[in-house]
Amino acid sequence: MKIQAKPFLTTLIVILGLIVSWNANSAPVEEDTGLSQKEKSLVRISSYTAQGKLDGLKKVLNEGLDAGLTINEINEALVQLYAYCGFPRSLNGIVMFMGVVKERKERGIHDEQGKEIEFNDGVADKYEQGRKVLEVLTGRPQSKPTSGFGQFSPRIDRFLKEHLFADIFASDILSYHQRELVTIAALASMQGVEPQLGAHIGMGMNVGVTENQLNDLLSIIEETVGTKEAESGRNLLRGIKVRSN
Repeated sequence: MKIQAKPFLTTLIVILGLIVSWNANSAPVEEDTGLSQKEKSLVRISSYTAQGKLDGLKKVLNEGLDAGLTINEINEALVQLYAYCGFPRSLNGIVMFMGVVKERKERGIHDEQGKEIEFNDGVADKYEQGRKVLEVLTGRPQSKPTSGFGQFSPRIDRFLKEHLFADIFASDILSYHQRELVTIAALASMQGVEPQLGAHIGMGMNVGVTENQLNDLLSIIEETVGTKEAESGRNLLRGIKVRSN
């Protein structure tokens, strides 16, 4: 039987078009599934450190290593936390972590050390470096000095720019996304820091922390701290969403 070439080709093109269309429509859409297990561990570590709850901290430090966080990543989170919950709780967390790593090694568990931190002490103007990091986090220009408290207390403005956002945030052991999760979790675990918590929720969203991830984070805060603190964070998140729409 002789097949008519033109009608056959036309039919084939139509069928191929339908297949392509079906594949495009049925292809799985990448979903925002919330926090990964590593990120959840960072949130729990930050929350317990900020509260000074060492028993809970020991458990979640082990869970963080089991989830695949490296020793240096957890160390970096604990170092960063001193800027938000103070040296005493940060140091307590680091000492606790030292013990956890030692115990695991004695039990024959091998934990990855991870990427080594590189200190960039050759920056000519650390204030300017920190100011630029803050511009990335906030998504808007940063005056020099910061208006308001920065003009009233230039030293604290310099410490924030040169140390927190240059020495600490500029290190690539943790991404800005991870650092904001650490910061938001710590602030959400403490009372009386709502202005800073709201600011960092905004910064987190600006560097890719999603609403689902923030909801996951606040659900963890409800477990590690309480409903009152979680609801305070949710209210701030709702307010930020309203202002951004």
